[in-house]
Amino acid sequence: MPVQIRRARQHMAMFSVDADAAQRMIDYSGLQVCRYRPRRAVVILMLMHYIDGDLGPYLEYGTNVMVNPPGSTASGLRALRDAAAFIHHLPVDGEFTMEAGRKIWGYPKVLADFTVRDGQSFGFDVAIDGRHAVSMEFGKGLPTPSAMTSKPQVHPTYSHLDGVTRETAGEMTLSGVRYRPGGVTMRLGDHAIGRDLAALGLPKRALFSSSAENVEMTFGDAKEIR
Repeated sequence: MPVQIRRARQHMAMFSVDADAAQRMIDYSGLQVCRYRPRRAVVILMLMHYIDGDLGPYLEYGTNVMVNPPGSTASGLRALRDAAAFIHHLPVDGEFTMEAGRKIWGYPKVLADFTVRDGQSFGFDVAIDGRHAVSMEFGKGLPTPSAMTSKPQVHPTYSHLDGVTRETAGEMTLSGVRYRPGGVTMRLGDHAIGRDLAALGLPKRALFSSSAENVEMTFGDAKEIR
């Protein structure tokens, strides 16, 4: 430790969703969603393509719900600045990273099949046990000056597996970043992941979407918090 990711690509979209629905979805964790508006919470859907790292190359989809630090009941836009991602779904396409993620950090990794389309636009499909879970298509965003994105971002992530909630410290540096308002379309399947997302009111227009040509990351040890 720490585990290092030296090169990865990222596509993500941020959505405003019903806070009560998001809370019901993650109640099992014991954490509280960050209500950046009175009845709204933030969910981030993300595809990572890990190219060079200590866990080898693999694809990973994540459903991340922004939550308050344990014990906090803060709300509003300022609270969102201190919020961190609780990882609710995390399908991957490699057995080694699945086992490492579950045993080291308590991430809810499961094996999945991915189809990636990378041409004029970027898109992907995720299927688990032969059932369609989620598909997303991303339009190309506008380049963002590196001075605005190159500073390392230090933040924890939260996970819950086998009755235990954990916090993992991490650091991320992005380059080649593009942003745009909206910019993503989504199709949901009949797998439980698709049903979870539908319960949040998705598909809908994203607040914004982004891509990063390179992501460097480090992950420390997980700490049990519940």
